[in-house]
Amino acid sequence: MRPRLRIWTAAGALSLLAAPALAQQPVVEDLTARSGSGSFYDQTAAREPAGGNLELFNELQRNQEQLRQLRGQVEELRYQLDRLKRQTRQQYMDLDERLSANAASAAGGAGAAATEQVADSGGAEASGQSSSGQSASGSDAGARADYQAAFAKVQAREFDAATRAFESFVAEHPSSTLTANAYYWLGELHSAGGDLDAADAAFQRVLDDFPDSNKVPDTLYKLGLLKARQGDPEAGQALLERVQQAYPDSSAANLAADFQRQSGN
Repeated sequence: MRPRLRIWTAAGALSLLAAPALAQQPVVEDLTARSGSGSFYDQTAAREPAGGNLELFNELQRNQEQLRQLRGQVEELRYQLDRLKRQTRQQYMDLDERLSANAASAAGGAGAAATEQVADSGGAEASGQSSSGQSASGSDAGARADYQAAFAKVQAREFDAATRAFESFVAEHPSSTLTANAYYWLGELHSAGGDLDAADAAFQRVLDDFPDSNKVPDTLYKLGLLKARQGDPEAGQALLERVQQAYPDSSAANLAADFQRQSGN
């Protein structure tokens, strides 16, 4: 009995020594075996889209802020462009008036307004005679009044109103002795406002439909400058040379020559 008892006693001691060692070993859990929304992998997968959406939201906010800034810059540029257009129009018309006044003064006229209202209408028409020597009709008198009202808007610097008035004039009086003058001023107004195509069309109407008008020299000169602005300097030079050859004694011919000298042509 004693030898067996000793064996049991030794076995019990070994089991007591082994128990703490087993208790100290970490428990490893297989997370992959879990299923359902609470697993580690599922939680990680759920967190990733949330982070991606947040990044997209922040990117959208940044893009919207940049868009607001760009819109503000566009509005500022539009304002500056409108202001520059108004200044250019004013300077253009002032220069044209000074040139017209100088030409009228050199010819013994009474100024730019008198030139447009009397001399440009042929002089005789203002005294009740048409260019053909016949008495002006009531229709001609009405056309003359409409023309002077439109030109008064040019003198008053009401350029948009002047443009509308001259457009109405050429529509209502297509065959008046002042229609060529109205087309000329439409060309001036459109050119000053930056509408070069409309200006080109108006000036061309003077040359095509009214070749005997006293506005042809000025139209050739202004259309020559306009062609250069449109990117066709060769056509512009041809018009400037044409006015010098066809109307050598006109103020437009002198202006064309001066322009060519200053531009090196």
